[in-house]
Amino acid sequence: MFKKIVLVLVTIVLLGYLLFSVSYANSNTKKNLVCKELRIDIVDDADRHYLTDNDILAGINKAGLSPVGKDLATISTAAIENKLKENRLIKRVECYKTIDGTVRIRVYQRAPVLRVFSTKGNYYVDSEGEKMPVPSNFAAYVPVASGFIDDEYATTKLYEFALFLQQEKFWNSQIKQIYVTPTGTVELTPVVGNHQIILGKIEDYKENLEKLRLFYEKGLSKMGWNKYSVINLKFKNQVVCTRRE
Repeated sequence: MFKKIVLVLVTIVLLGYLLFSVSYANSNTKKNLVCKELRIDIVDDADRHYLTDNDILAGINKAGLSPVGKDLATISTAAIENKLKENRLIKRVECYKTIDGTVRIRVYQRAPVLRVFSTKGNYYVDSEGEKMPVPSNFAAYVPVASGFIDDEYATTKLYEFALFLQQEKFWNSQIKQIYVTPTGTVELTPVVGNHQIILGKIEDYKENLEKLRLFYEKGLSKMGWNKYSVINLKFKNQVVCTRRE
């Protein structure tokens, strides 16, 4: 019995010593490990070309957060993420360390769905309804909205409309310009057809676009796309057209 107790105690001591040794060695290794490399991955740069590795590096260096050559244990990945998130072109950032001494940064860019020209400025609205600046080296193929637009209208009602257009294959390729009149009426310029579309109030866009789709299929496809100068959808259950002179 006494031998068993001694054996158990010795086993516990040895296990404790081994755990302490491993923990101590890992702690020292981490403390002494220096960042050898910074790797940047802009995840969606195949579709959007407005951010580069140099842009990311410039943002980090300007803030004094470059990790290369620093002890891995002293590098704050949260600080790097927070600094890069200040860039309004960036949607999300992931920064982490690897055991070989590398710091990796994954950057996700914002995706524009609408471009706005108004008295309040020139900007994009992204897929989450947030304003984003216009990159100097990139132009997105999205509908352009102009007229009497404030920021709230652009990032709510117009954003929802633009998102709908993007998700519908036909309308995504057909509507290129949106104009908002002083009374709030929305007018559209199509890609195909030399006519103006009076959509009406933005709240009725689904119903009115469905009317327009049926009119395109049963009317203009037979009569010709340039027969009318104006197609007015704002009246209930009606499509009112103005003949071209």
